[in-house]
Amino acid sequence: MMKVELLHYMDLKICSHAIRTCWQSFEKGDEGGEKDRELILRVGNKLKHASTLEHLHYSFYIQGISRACLQELARHRIASLSVKSTRYTLKELKEEESFLPFSPDNLQRAERFLVFTENQAVNEASIYALENLRKLLVTNIGNDLAKFAMPESYKTELTWSINARSLQNFFALRTSSSALWEIRNLAHSIFESLPEDHQFIFNDFIAHE
Repeated sequence: MMKVELLHYMDLKICSHAIRTCWQSFEKGDEGGEKDRELILRVGNKLKHASTLEHLHYSFYIQGISRACLQELARHRIASLSVKSTRYTLKELKEEESFLPFSPDNLQRAERFLVFTENQAVNEASIYALENLRKLLVTNIGNDLAKFAMPESYKTELTWSINARSLQNFFALRTSSSALWEIRNLAHSIFESLPEDHQFIFNDFIAHE
């Protein structure tokens, strides 16, 4: 199951201070309150001076996404990713028993390692690939080589840090109905994890179709 945890975020007053630096209007600020939020919305969003939003940073712990989703996420290059290493963690799969034949118990165990889709044929193919990967590891083929047989549905996790301007772009692209369903779900989960008093920065970039 996908999980998103907000680890850290910058105070809104950092962004409003950056904006007020340009006009030296610090005395008009209210420490990230209503006046500062209105300023951020007007200057950063409506007037398109989005570079001021780069002073706001967010860090998330994302669990339970597929490597296919990770590949999509990595296309957002103005961000930092620290990803669970296959070199050091594939031993968790090596210690498992066979995932075949298909049974409720084996499917439940496989779901610990795989992101399933709504297509049963695709899910079964992923389980066969998972089993083949497990067999390679059991024969003591090194992780660096065995991982070339890893299915795209294999689960991973990461710490992801991004600034508000780049996060706006992420939401605009990844909440679209044309986006990969998994990263679309991830985008909505990330938005929901944001502090409520920060969500106004991103509301206009969330697709609701």
